[in-house]
Amino acid sequence: MMHLAYRAATSLLAPVLPFYVAHRRRRGREDPVRLPERRGIAGAARPDGPLVWFHGASIGETASVLPLIDRITALRPDAAVLATSVTRTAATLLARRLPPGVIHQYYPMDRTAWVRRFLKHWRPDLALWIESELWPNMLCELSAQNVPAALLNARMSPVSFRRWRRFPRFARRLLGSFEVTLAQDAEHAARFRMLGADPVRIPGNLKYAAPPLGADETALEEVLDAVADRPVWLAASTHPGEEADVAYAHEVLRHSHAGALTLLAPRHPERGDEIETLLSTKNGLAVARRSRGELPGAATGVYLIDTLDELGLFYRVAEAVFVGGSLVPHGGQNPLEPARLGAALVHGPAMFNFTEIVAELAAAGGARRVADRDELVAAIGMLLSDNEARRMQAARAAAVANARGGVLDEVLGALSPLLARI
Repeated sequence: MMHLAYRAATSLLAPVLPFYVAHRRRRGREDPVRLPERRGIAGAARPDGPLVWFHGASIGETASVLPLIDRITALRPDAAVLATSVTRTAATLLARRLPPGVIHQYYPMDRTAWVRRFLKHWRPDLALWIESELWPNMLCELSAQNVPAALLNARMSPVSFRRWRRFPRFARRLLGSFEVTLAQDAEHAARFRMLGADPVRIPGNLKYAAPPLGADETALEEVLDAVADRPVWLAASTHPGEEADVAYAHEVLRHSHAGALTLLAPRHPERGDEIETLLSTKNGLAVARRSRGELPGAATGVYLIDTLDELGLFYRVAEAVFVGGSLVPHGGQNPLEPARLGAALVHGPAMFNFTEIVAELAAAGGARRVADRDELVAAIGMLLSDNEARRMQAARAAAVANARGGVLDEVLGALSPLLARI
């Protein structure tokens, strides 16, 4: 009954969807050239032979499976790979990072007719979904067409868990579409089991298998020359509400640390104009913008990194890194990425998307948790002042980030029965 109601609702909302997409396009969140893909209209031909389909909503999910895609294409060179995502930023990143021959498409909106059009064209032999994507119409169509599916790196926030518990039969049916659910950790595994997923295994978090983020050597040298010997910290992958806290922290730190430079990289670079207005007009800060090709000068207070796929560069520049999405109730961003590159980490209280990782970092002394912007100032200030403490904390974080090299083998072992059936 719930699925019938959901299917009817998505059909009735079809006339409204173009306006929704147009709104997202005006905000830079949809690719105007590839909008037909959001209606299930393919933008590329399907290769001959078997096809493995990976789907992740945004940058974090899709980036986490890139090493897995490499391994599967090596194990099954006869199989083509399709990768889908929802966000435009994820599509841009995948265009740069996907192995040659892997096809990217935008995921279709979850209307039955569009879902069926997508599946009719691509005819996947195996569907591998990432983290927390549970689109009812697509999952039910995959099940009806007997397409084997697995949920990888599965996670479910407490809020989503409470929401799905209101509809236990519906949740059980949807999760029954997956032949196996591979959870990030025991906490997330318990939630999926309670909702009816079976079997649920815990091979570990795929984010541990990711290689260090890269950086263009020429660009890195340019930035290091521009920064010189100034104290530098980075607020990485910030979300709305956090930039004001970063501006406050910069104002305090520049008085206690002469020449302090704040690097600010929003999670969504298209917010650059909005953030520049906040920093320069409302807070009176001198701002240089990466998207304009600018480098920080002697008078620059905040260097706004409103570009994609450059965090690897700036993790190498900063002495301390604040992990964004954690002073607002977003759930945090991946702390392992800066940890691998020797950064001393600070994060807020809302890291519920990375509970196990944060617990391991805390136990090792590899990260500092702050409750608010005043504690953020104190933590960053201490790390900028105490070189030995900063180096020790960074080394401990790096040890945690590099401790689980076998996760990829565990995941592949769990998927091997499905791969063998292709």
